[in-house]
Amino acid sequence: MSLICSQLHQFFNQLPRFVFPYNSQKIPQDGFYVLFERGEKSHGMDRIVHVGSHRGDNRLVLRLNEHFINENKDRSIFRKNIGRALLNKNRDPFLEQWEIDLTTRKSRERYAWQVDLHRQAEIESEVTSVIRSNFSFCVVPIGRRENRKHYVAGLIAAVAQCHQCRPSKSWLGRYSTKQKIRERGLWNVQYLYREPLRYVDFERLKQWVQV
Repeated sequence: MSLICSQLHQFFNQLPRFVFPYNSQKIPQDGFYVLFERGEKSHGMDRIVHVGSHRGDNRLVLRLNEHFINENKDRSIFRKNIGRALLNKNRDPFLEQWEIDLTTRKSRERYAWQVDLHRQAEIESEVTSVIRSNFSFCVVPIGRRENRKHYVAGLIAAVAQCHQCRPSKSWLGRYSTKQKIRERGLWNVQYLYREPLRYVDFERLKQWVQV
C-alpha cells in the first residue's frame, strides 16, 4: 500500500498547484481536486489531506468556491469539519449549534432560533481564514461523474490505508469530533475502507494528465 501511495503523492505533488486567490479560468469545469495542508508531510512530500469532487456537470469551480469563498458550512462538509475541529480544540460550546444544518426551509423554521447567527458568522470567517492560509490544491480534469467518483474513492482509500501517511502532532484534524478523521489523518470520512486505487487505473490517470 505504501508504494502506490508514495507514487500517488509524487504524481500529485508535481501537478500545478493552486492557492487562494486562484484563477478560476485555469481550473477545468469537471474533475476532482486534491488538497494539501501546510505543515503536513508524507513520503518526503506534501501530504494529501483531502480528496473531493462535485455533483452535476460543469461545477468543479463552484465546488471549490464552496470551500474557499462561500461562508456556509452546510454547503461544504469540508468547511464543517474544519469548524468542528476548531471549536472542539477550543472547547467552545458553540459546537452544538455548529452541528445544526439549516439548509432546508423546514430546518430553518424549526432550528434557526436555536442558533446564534452572529457567532456562526464569526466561526465561518475563522474557517475561511484557516482554509485560505493553510490549504493548496491541484486538480485533474475528468468529465464523467462515474469516473470521478471511482478515482476519488480509490485515492482516499489508498491514502487512508497507508501506514506511512500519518498526520503531524499539531494537525488540526486531531481535534476533530469525527473518529475517522482523527484515526486516518484525512478530512474525508467516506471511502476510507474501499478498495484502493489500482495500478492500472493510476497508469490511465497518468496518461490523461501529462506531468
